Order: sequence, then C-alpha cells, then structure tokens
Amino acid sequence: MNNGCFIYNDTFVHLLNLIYYLIQNHLKPENIKNTLYSPNLLDHVIVLKIEEDSEIIAKIITSMGSFTFRSIYYVFLSSADNKELIIYYLLLNGVKYKEKVLYHRNLKCVEKTINISRYVLHEVHKYKGFLRFKELENHILYAEIEPENDILSMVSHHFQRRLKNEYWIIKDVKRKILSIYDKKKYFFVLEENFSFETTKLSQKEIEIEELWKTFYKTIGILERKNDRCRMNFMPKKYWKYMLEMEEFL
Repeated sequence: MNNGCFIYNDTFVHLLNLIYYLIQNHLKPENIKNTLYSPNLLDHVIVLKIEEDSEIIAKIITSMGSFTFRSIYYVFLSSADNKELIIYYLLLNGVKYKEKVLYHRNLKCVEKTINISRYVLHEVHKYKGFLRFKELENHILYAEIEPENDILSMVSHHFQRRLKNEYWIIKDVKRKILSIYDKKKYFFVLEENFSFETTKLSQKEIEIEELWKTFYKTIGILERKNDRCRMNFMPKKYWKYMLEMEEFL
C-alpha cells in the first residue's frame, strides 16, 4: 500500500487517526487528500477503514506539546498545497523528537509548518480588525468574509467573546458556510441549508452608515491620498467588504 493516495473523511480528527495508522504500520503515502479530491488516472487511491481514537488530540499534546499541536491545526486550516503530507511528516518526526520537533528548522516539514502557521494567524489577526458587521432589520448582526484559509472557526471564537450579548452571523463567502451565534454558542451551517434576507438593514444601521461615510470623506485630505501606502496597512482584498472603500473598487 505504499506510495498510494490515502483518503480521509474531511475532519481533522480522522486525518490525525489516518496519519498515526500510517506511521504505526510503516506506510509511506504518496499523497493524502480528503473526499473532495478528484484523482487523476495515475493515482492509486486507497480508502482505509480505521478505528478512530477520540483521544488522539490529547495524545499528541502530551507527546509533542500544545504549541506543536496548535501549529498542526493551523496547517490543517490553511489552503496550502499538500498540507496533509506536511502534517504527516511533522508527526512522523514528532515521534522521534517529541516536544522539540519544531526546533529542527532544518526539516522541510518544520519550516513549512512554522511559515504556514504564521500566515494563518496573520490572516486571523487581520479579520479581527477588518471584519465589519451590519445590523439587519431583525437586529441580527451580519458580516461576510472571504479568507484564503479556512479560519471561520477561529474568527467566530474571537467574536463569541467580543460580541457575546449579540446575535450574529458570519458568512465565509468562499466556502459557502455560515457561522451562527445565538448568545450561547456558535454553530456552522452550509449556505444551501439556510436562507435569510441580508439586504434589509435596520434604520439605525442605515443612519450609522451614512454618518460613517460622511466622516470618512470629511477627514480625508485629497492632496495626501496615497493608495500604495493605504494598501500596505489595509490590503485591497479586504476592501470589498468595507463600507468606506466601496467607491474605490
């Protein structure tokens, strides 16, 4: 079974269990992909029925430390090519080096893990600042994001604490998933399974938007306009969902 493309069922826990099965059985995968993967004619696709260990996360943290585990999770959330193989090789080396595995920067899997983790955390940080909610007619706060990485859960966790006394919905436009918060917890729903009106704003929201646009135009100095400098602090990919930037798109 070596050199095949192993398939996991899209979840982080299943991926970890699959990787540990491969390591324990001395199987070296050519690739690891989720069920959405479309194999080519040369791929030798392998689907294993493995018994999932619900304690796999706790075991990794005990063996390699919480920092290493978080780094692995960030790689899983990333849009990086072959991210599953990166996690495989990191865990493979983690069996040997334990909690010191991330110190071995000479290993490609370690270097890639650190770089990808930083990129994912950087994007989460940006969305904490740039995400804009609008109050709908039914007083639910609504926002849209279009991140490169699958960070909706991390962004939702932040706003669960930040706006814990509000009803809110955050939509990942790229992945067509909604995070819905009911003042107690947030849960995820596919866009196709949930429909609601997002164009009807509350009267309060309409007034605030007009005030904000007026304020933004008033404080701007036309002679000192510098789009290149602006994009350094506020990348253009965020402009689409920022009220004050609509006229610049």
